[in-house]
Amino acid sequence: MIHVNGDPVDGHDGATVAELLGTLDVPADRRGIAVALDGDVLPRSEWPTVTVAAGARVEVLSAMQGG
Repeated sequence: MIHVNGDPVDGHDGATVAELLGTLDVPADRRGIAVALDGDVLPRSEWPTVTVAAGARVEVLSAMQGG
């Protein structure tokens, strides 16, 4: 089991970050998205190759405009 934005999620252990985003309906090519894996921000270029291990904590962040 992994945690995505604080919520437990089953069935994605071993998936790449890009695959995980696809299951969350977040297009990997969408601008303004950042991903942190266990507290470290991942460059977008690593999303297709970095896998998410069991117990990992993933934060998917979206930039918002405004003040």
